[in-house]
Amino acid sequence: MSIEDNKAVVARWFTEFWGPDFNEAVIDELAAPGIRFEYSLHAPCRGRDEVRAFAKKFRESFPDLAFGGTADLIAEGDYVVGQWIGGGTHTGPAFDDMPIGALPANTGKTMRFTGTTVLKVENGLITEEIGLDDGVTVLQQLGLIVPA
Repeated sequence: MSIEDNKAVVARWFTEFWGPDFNEAVIDELAAPGIRFEYSLHAPCRGRDEVRAFAKKFRESFPDLAFGGTADLIAEGDYVVGQWIGGGTHTGPAFDDMPIGALPANTGKTMRFTGTTVLKVENGLITEEIGLDDGVTVLQQLGLIVPA
């Protein structure tokens, strides 16, 4: 596939997986069966089922969760890089998929943060999504760490 094809796959993924109108079907359509999915704020996932479980849990706890791009996608070979901003308000069930601490149900706390993600696209499927996010900001906003 061309670089432009790979960017189109990632653009659709960002819109349908990370955007405000989550489309669960996009996981089976665009993620490789053995996808490697890692972000600094969450436990790593392997495979479509783990990614699906992560997305459902995250969105149940943060029903208004949404992320969007802040710059044009950059691509080279099989890799596509995107910068983003997003967040949501914790109005759902307890959430414990954080590196430290857990949130009890319905705290009403809002998180808004930025990050960069590198995705590998092979034969039209995302085989890796590795992201680095501003975890310190999130943990402070959610009250899991306190500034010194």
